[in-house]
Amino acid sequence: MSTEKIPYKIYLTEEELPRAWYNVRADMVNKPAPLLHPQTHQPMDLEGLSQVFCRELARQELDDTTPYVPIPQPVLDFYRMYRPSPLVRAYCLERYLDTPAHIYYKFEGSNTSGSHKLNSAIAQAYYAKEEGLIGVTTETGAGQWGTAMSMACAYLGLQCSVFMVKVSYEQKPFRREVMRTYGATVTPSPSMDTAVGRRINAQFPGTNGSLGCAISEAVEAARKPGYRYVLGSVLDQVLLHQTVIGLETKAALDKYHIRPDILIGCAGGGSNLGGLIAPFVGQKLRGEADMQILAVEPASCPSLTRGRFVYDYCDTGRVCPLQKMYTLGSDFMPSPNHAGGLRYHGMSRLVSQLYHDGLIQAAAVDQTSVFAAAVEFARVEGILPAPESGHAIRVAIDQALKCKQTGEEKNIVFSLSGTGYFDMAAYQRFNDGTMTDQIPTDEQIARSLAQVPVI
Repeated sequence: MSTEKIPYKIYLTEEELPRAWYNVRADMVNKPAPLLHPQTHQPMDLEGLSQVFCRELARQELDDTTPYVPIPQPVLDFYRMYRPSPLVRAYCLERYLDTPAHIYYKFEGSNTSGSHKLNSAIAQAYYAKEEGLIGVTTETGAGQWGTAMSMACAYLGLQCSVFMVKVSYEQKPFRREVMRTYGATVTPSPSMDTAVGRRINAQFPGTNGSLGCAISEAVEAARKPGYRYVLGSVLDQVLLHQTVIGLETKAALDKYHIRPDILIGCAGGGSNLGGLIAPFVGQKLRGEADMQILAVEPASCPSLTRGRFVYDYCDTGRVCPLQKMYTLGSDFMPSPNHAGGLRYHGMSRLVSQLYHDGLIQAAAVDQTSVFAAAVEFARVEGILPAPESGHAIRVAIDQALKCKQTGEEKNIVFSLSGTGYFDMAAYQRFNDGTMTDQIPTDEQIARSLAQVPVI
């Protein structure tokens, strides 16, 4: 079919909204390694995980066999408020780059929370409500997850307590206020409100915090009766809910008989990337199709490209289960770059296994080149991207320019995971020329990795 007949925006109808999430683990030959108890280092079972997470979410975390998990009707009804999201043909960007490549982006920033995070937030809030809980505790890096969780909890009448990484709490005050507007309490982390927070502050005086710190505090705070902990990335249950992104993307491409050659997603903990690529990885695993898949991470927190594939703690306080993942070490304190959602020391065990098995590739990019690409995209396509999304844009542009050199008409698909309208301080620093890149040395990474337990 002629590319001229492909619209700028490919929309699915509400009737075409996926009715089930796709569990890629069911098709994986090498399953992700089991989660281990933080003290005993024995595999976690349903009862153990249910002490931390809602029981149904714990069940989803352990499910290696069910290929499709039905989406509860109340979650589907909520999805209809903002889904299906559009798949956009970036005609303007293609003309600007003068590339023969065909560029598509799945835009996940058109909902009220401003990012893809709402896809899992409403699911987790629903299961918490069904379990009869009073509320949930969680962490947030840049604030997208905290915003989404606050919105979902407000919708379902749940209390929400958010520990926000301190540097983001200070850099992004308006995102913090959106959470408070939705009724959440927001605490900068590490705080003095929890035992683990006080311990981290003593160990790292004056620290800017990290997602690992905030996770530890949120897990401790969830121990009170009527509460459970919820997480915005990393866990397989979260990646499961996010597969609505990839399922919609595949359905939209199939409408016009488009086969993607390259899939690109930013990668912090893995939720956005995993959600986009899961159905396509399933095709690769079943031998139905093949394509290049690129995970893009910040050079300041390069877990895939410079980390080790070992068991490590998911949090700095070492109170969460261990998972086998690509990690820089749970003590790693990333520089305060502006992509707060990508400042996590490890990568999802599912994404890590796919990377280890060679099914996906990874690239690390520096902060200034990311913002250069984000500004370029904003001026051409008219959407101001979140700094996290800028990582995918950077590599999508690079791949399109390679096609310009080779003359190949490749189909490039990336996820525009959120908008950057609460990230203007970061854009101001880039526009003023005061933005810097802080890339960890080999010695820094080695010191952190030296603390990883030998299992």
